[in-house]
Amino acid sequence: MRFHPKGYGGQRRSPDEVKRDGWREQGLLAVSVDDTRLTWPERELVEQLGTRLYGPRPAEDLRHG
Repeated sequence: MRFHPKGYGGQRRSPDEVKRDGWREQGLLAVSVDDTRLTWPERELVEQLGTRLYGPRPAEDLRHG
């Protein structure tokens, strides 16, 4: 039998599993403004919350360059 410390070995969780667990266990929400599962008003709300809490995002050409 092999012992692996927590976080070592086994299967790596997907990013969505990490986000889900963060929400359920710690009340943290990680949402992309570009998430296609959201409607336009929901994406706009995420954009407004992010701007209010962390300031404006860089210009479009700088984000994807």
